Amino acid sequence: MPDSQTRPQAALPVEELRRLLNAAFPEMFSSQGGLSILEIWHGGSRVRKAFAPHTLRPGGTISGPAMMGLADATMYIAILGSIGWKPLAVTTSFHINFLKKPAARALDAECRLLKLGKRLAVGEIWVHSEGEGDPVAHASATYSIPDH
Repeated sequence: MPDSQTRPQAALPVEELRRLLNAAFPEMFSSQGGLSILEIWHGGSRVRKAFAPHTLRPGGTISGPAMMGLADATMYIAILGSIGWKPLAVTTSFHINFLKKPAARALDAECRLLKLGKRLAVGEIWVHSEGEGDPVAHASATYSIPDH
């Protein structure tokens, strides 16, 4: 994947996408929601989920639903960053592999779109515990993109 200096420019500036997402999905993208966009470019995104103790499950690991939500949101952001504001894009397929126990800290996810067509987008998402090299999860997703 190209580094941040050579990545193609996003269709929406990151601040504009943050504003639109906060208005449409305040439960996720407001300052209390825990998700923050670190970077977007045409074909991908990086998103952080702040650590919240309520996401821990027995055994001290971050829950699967928390990681799944982050991966899905990262894919959605990558699509919107690539095609512009089409909030009715929806997940049609989602698969995740949990690779190792995540640390009780923030999670970072990076999505790379593998296909971006007129009607479908396919991507892969890697999830890491903040500051760690090995991924804790890998997901793949397909989204349906509306006509308008």
